[in-house]
Amino acid sequence: MLRKLLKHEFRATARIMVPVYLVLLVTALGANFSTRGILETPYAVLNILGSLLVMAFVVAIMAVCVVSFLLMIQRFYKNLLRDEGYLMLTLPASIHQQVWSKLIVSSVWFIITGVVVMLSFVMMALDVSFLEEMVQVLQQLFQDITAYYAINGTVLLLELLVLAFAGCIAFCLQFYAALAIGHSFSNHKFAWSVAFFFILQFASKLVGSLLLLSLNTSLINSLLGSLDFRVSGMTAIHIGMGILIAVCVVYSAVFYVITTYFLKKHLNLE
Repeated sequence: MLRKLLKHEFRATARIMVPVYLVLLVTALGANFSTRGILETPYAVLNILGSLLVMAFVVAIMAVCVVSFLLMIQRFYKNLLRDEGYLMLTLPASIHQQVWSKLIVSSVWFIITGVVVMLSFVMMALDVSFLEEMVQVLQQLFQDITAYYAINGTVLLLELLVLAFAGCIAFCLQFYAALAIGHSFSNHKFAWSVAFFFILQFASKLVGSLLLLSLNTSLINSLLGSLDFRVSGMTAIHIGMGILIAVCVVYSAVFYVITTYFLKKHLNLE
């Protein structure tokens, strides 16, 4: 059932995200054209047109980020917390499947948004000499990684993808948990959701600060000293990535439990 939910979610969201991505890439080409030619002409009209194309590119970048964020909120809010919730909750799918379908689709779009934004910057700054230099750098980088860091490079890339996905999951669940709590009330549901978003943020920051303060730095240093081991730079990077991923997983788990609990036990669709 999760596969069917994902298929439906991707179809529904792709109708919005794909055109927005195309607009961004088109404006990137327009900005490239303006910076390479229009802005250098002595004609005022063409200078104004070039400036407008650059401004359109900047607006398109902000629009892509805002749309992906609002779509993440809107799909969860509309499908599970509004009138559609009566239909969605009668499907032969558990709350966990419903929530995971939203989390996976939103996270994928966030990652694609980041890639498309970076690609748009490349397209905006692209010229023949830049392209040649970039190809040479990429070839050299690929040769170095293949020659010396083939395994570490592959593992690091996988770690970055996992960290990006875990970070997106954690980001989404902050809002999902607040919305789920807010919609357990009978009145002023959205206002309660906003209030609980800030309450949860304050609580998570407070708990994190207390945990850091509770760590005995001298004890940790003495323990590490007694172990007497040394790690290479790449190993230290892998350890750091593992710690970041673990923090994201724990952070997400807390908000996931809150979200599913309130959706199961206290959701008020009236």
